[in-house]
Amino acid sequence: MDRRSFIKRAGLAGAAAAGTAGLAAPAIAQDKPKVTWRMTSSFPKSLETIFGTSVKMAQYVRDATDGNFDIQVFAAGEIVPGLQALDSVQSNTVELAHTATYYYVGKDPAYALGTAVPFGLNARQMNAWFYYGGGNDLMNDFLGKNGLYGLPCGNTGAQMGGWYRKEINTVDDLKGLKLRISGLAGTVAEKLGVVPQQIPAADIYPALERGTLDAVEFVGPYDDEKLGFYKVAKYYYYPAWWEGGAALHALVNMDRWNELPKTYQAILTAACQAANCDMLASYDQKNPPAIKRLLAEGAQLRGFSQEIMQASYDAAKETFEGIMAKNEAFKTLYESQQAFKRDSYLWLQMAEYSFDTFMMIQQRNGTL
Repeated sequence: MDRRSFIKRAGLAGAAAAGTAGLAAPAIAQDKPKVTWRMTSSFPKSLETIFGTSVKMAQYVRDATDGNFDIQVFAAGEIVPGLQALDSVQSNTVELAHTATYYYVGKDPAYALGTAVPFGLNARQMNAWFYYGGGNDLMNDFLGKNGLYGLPCGNTGAQMGGWYRKEINTVDDLKGLKLRISGLAGTVAEKLGVVPQQIPAADIYPALERGTLDAVEFVGPYDDEKLGFYKVAKYYYYPAWWEGGAALHALVNMDRWNELPKTYQAILTAACQAANCDMLASYDQKNPPAIKRLLAEGAQLRGFSQEIMQASYDAAKETFEGIMAKNEAFKTLYESQQAFKRDSYLWLQMAEYSFDTFMMIQQRNGTL
């Protein structure tokens, strides 16, 4: 081969390679563009369990995209108040929020079913309903009409019934009680004579200390200990019949969601699912030692009486029937959860319940 032919062929090959490189680079750039979002949380930084879940989710996204999809997380009050998180996403003040959808039942009762309703699904059932029972699709049918896209992003498990200044033995003891309680639980409790109050996490302790509240429910031992409720109300009741498995969501502005590359949508979805699993595991590890510490500090454990539980259950059913008669979105979501729950308990009472009951007896007998 002469020198001139070699140079000509080499030039063509180089041009082809340059052309290939020129085509490949933009494709890669389009696959992982630089995207910076802001996420507001409904929770303070002091609650590293809940607030920390949003931070962890954002870090998963950052790591999976080599830092190209950066979600900056802000605690309640840093951009907007905690209970305005959803509004800030709808108005595109921020791209997404980490919140509990039941905070927004004043806009539509159907929001409650994304987090928890009285005597609803437990944490395991909630996840199964979301991921395999059609729950995500049904919830996003509703959220989409409000300019939102939702991804489950955390679950507390069954919560405690809260801290009370006095013992609550009968339904009559609930009459006139000023209780911090969220979602439709407040509507149900109101039927029993309770005066419900919805107060952001950061404001609860001062209200309880001043006597603006007679009682407060929040989450469970670990978070309640950090917020110091045991210092001003010693009776600690269980269970929170209104939160058998409270789920949190990452709520995304629908337009911003649709603008994301499919790769980023998939990464954000997976990051939320990983954070969802992580949060429940974190609570399951942190709550047992926390309840021991609270008891050592003088907390008095009390179980709600069967009278109170049954009256609450009946009031909840009455509440839901009234809402379903007027609200089709609520009816669709609630009936889906109820059908899922009925089948789930057929199975759980044979397997989980039987196994756990036996093992709990061993624990009480000191044979573990």
